[in-house]
Amino acid sequence: MSHAFKQKVYYSDTDAYGVVWHGSYLRWLEMGRVMMIENAGYKISELANENIVLPVIEMNIKYKNSARLDDTVLIKTEVLNCEKFYITFQQTITDEKEEKTYISATVKVVAIDNSGKLYRSLPEPILEILKQYDSEKSAVLV
Repeated sequence: MSHAFKQKVYYSDTDAYGVVWHGSYLRWLEMGRVMMIENAGYKISELANENIVLPVIEMNIKYKNSARLDDTVLIKTEVLNCEKFYITFQQTITDEKEEKTYISATVKVVAIDNSGKLYRSLPEPILEILKQYDSEKSAVLV
């Protein structure tokens, strides 16, 4: 179960020294999770219309190297674990050839309704998304 996409590092992603600002990595991680869901045929806005929101409740990031202005990074997202209440993603950001790892992260999300109430189990649309990836649907988007 994986999804990956490439992203060029722009000036707006960096600090004054041309090094990627730490918050840019978080944005790319979010993009990876959203793209993974969209690749399965669901839009985040459609899930919200079905009263399903997937907030991050835990994130562990290890910064290993620094990406720089004009680099192309590869953001890879995999479902590491799926429990009754939450999904844990393993995400990495590497150089485009996967020779150097910039960060590795585990990100845990839960399913809540639009009012903030936790679902007792993952809603059916989320299970459908996971089933699609369970059949080894993976993509690399350039």
